[in-house]
Amino acid sequence: MNARPDPAQITLARGLPATPARPRLALPAAGTESLPVHQARQLTRGGSLARIELDGQIYALRITRAGKLILTK
Repeated sequence: MNARPDPAQITLARGLPATPARPRLALPAAGTESLPVHQARQLTRGGSLARIELDGQIYALRITRAGKLILTK
């Protein structure tokens, strides 16, 4: 029986994994625990769009149907 090798175990010629590993979320650096956290759904007041002003420029923060955020000028 010819079993297929596990792709995670295959390495390329340079010794790199054949499938890239997913990036891991880094833990917050020391002192960043006090950074503000804003709830996107509160910013949009339950809708899907919020306008954000920065230095006189207006940006649109949109929540997509897939639950992702898009920030545009």
